[in-house]
Order: sequence, then C-alpha cells, then structure tokens
Amino acid sequence: MTRPDPRQTAALSAALSRAVDLSALKARADAAKTAPPAASPAAAAAAPTGATAAAGAYSTDVTEATFQAEVVERSLQVPVVVVLTASYSGQSQQMVALLEKLAAEFGGSWALAKVDIDANPRIAPLFGVQSVPMVVAIAGGQPVEAFGDVPPEAQVRQWLKGLVDALRDRLPGIRAAEANAPEPQPEPEDERFTRAETAFEQGDYAAAEAAYQDILAAEPANAEAKAALAQVRFLARAEVTDPSVIVRADMSPDDIDAQLAAADLELAGQAAEQAFARLIAVVRRTSGPDRDKARTHLVGLFDLFAADDPRVAKARRDLASALF
Repeated sequence: MTRPDPRQTAALSAALSRAVDLSALKARADAAKTAPPAASPAAAAAAPTGATAAAGAYSTDVTEATFQAEVVERSLQVPVVVVLTASYSGQSQQMVALLEKLAAEFGGSWALAKVDIDANPRIAPLFGVQSVPMVVAIAGGQPVEAFGDVPPEAQVRQWLKGLVDALRDRLPGIRAAEANAPEPQPEPEDERFTRAETAFEQGDYAAAEAAYQDILAAEPANAEAKAALAQVRFLARAEVTDPSVIVRADMSPDDIDAQLAAADLELAGQAAEQAFARLIAVVRRTSGPDRDKARTHLVGLFDLFAADDPRVAKARRDLASALF
C-alpha cells in the first residue's frame, strides 16, 4: 500500500484533466461543503434497502462514458476506489470480490468503481496500467493512493480505514454516509450451541457433550465447540470424584489414577498451579505408559485455559523440562 510516485500522480492528474471536464470541480466541491448532509448523493446512496441495493449503492461498473460522473464527480463527496481488472485475470476477480465485501462493510464512506480495461481500453492508459489488478483511490478528482496485486484482507481493510480517516474532514459525503449507516445487527444465535449450553446449565453433561460432538462432527475445526467440550468433560469428571482422593494421592504417589483425579479436584478448586505441579511431578518420576497418561491428562487440562494464560505458559516450560 503506497502513495503514487509524485511524478506519476502529476501525470495521472494531467491525464484525468484531459479525459474529463474538471473545470467546475472546485466550485462544486465548495458548494458541497456547505450543502446539508441529507442533500449529498453519497448520503442517499448510504441507505440501502437490502443486499442488492447495498451492492448498487457502493459498487459500480464504470465505462469510458460514465467515468466522469461515477469517478471524478463522485470523488467530490467520498473517496472512489477504482479497481482496474481484466476478464482473464483470476486475481482481478479476487480483488473485486474483496473490495465489494469491504465497500458494503464501510457503508458508503467510500465508493467502489470497477473498470474492465478490455472493454474500456482508453481508461487503461489514463492510469498507466501495466498489470492487473490495479487499485487507485481518487479524492476530489485527484489520485491519492494506489497498490497492485491482492494484499491480505486485513491489510486492505486497514488501508481503507486510513484513507477514510485522512479524508473525513475534506469530503462531506464521508460523515453523511457514516451518520446514515445502519446499526450493525447481532449475529443470529446458533441453535446447536443453544441446545448444548442449555443442557450444560441443567447439569446434563452427557447431553451437552453429545451436542458439542455433533457440532465437531460437522465442523472439526470449530474452536468454540472444542473448548466447550473440554470444559464439559472436565466438569462431568470432577463432579463425581470423591474429595478424599487428594489424601489418597498424597499417601500413594505411585497411584496414577489417584494423581489424575486429585489434579482435577485441585483445578476445580481454583488451585491450578498446584494441579499442574502435581502432574508434572508424576511425569518427572515415571516412565512408559504411566508417564504418557499423566502428560496427556495435563495437556488436556491446559486446554481449559486461554493459550496465553501465564500459569499454563509456566507449566508448559516445566513439563518440557520434566520430559527432556
């Protein structure tokens, strides 16, 4: 993401002035600054009535005949992001899809102009296109930013946010679009998780476990379901464990099952460091299947915590030391 080279900017600005009528731009811009937001074309476009309307409001296929109205004149109100594409370019289609998604996300604070350079050959020389896709941001009839290829979505979103922030006080349509943007709607609840959570709250751990397993059968990478399943299994195990097992584990250090159960109860009692230390000690003094059993149980307990929990980080280091 870069600003165009000043020499390229000057050349492009000159080319724009030759290609379109820029003689009245300053007067229109001055008038736009004093016009009420409701009168702004961008403000009217920023109130979509559905997915199709939203796409039409924020994204336009631009031709040589419509370039002045859809790019130059519209850029007096909001930044216009011009994406130059070709039908043979797969990357062009990726870039268009990404920009269309982000245009709707930004709610009209910038506009997307799509140009097929094969169908509109006189526009490509205007921008000095050497490869596609090429993206150029136009504001007030002037090029202000440009990039090529297909950067990661997060990078493009950040670039667009910076563009809008930098131009908010210069282009009246940005604030108008933001003022008219609908409130974001909460995502609908996933009924599968609702069923699982209801069963969990009622203490029906078997039903909750089955519900989370069903989610993972359909979506093996669902991190939320994985974490919830680990919690359910842990609580189901801990609730049926005899509290006296901690004393038994302390008196019989070689009783592996007692050590695992004791660690569960200590963790359930908010003594995470004590539970981790108990199992690391088992790993350190055992070998073979007993050691593997203790290590596996300990790693399963780690899954109950956030990955960056400092207690887990320390226990992982201590476990590595015990193993090697």
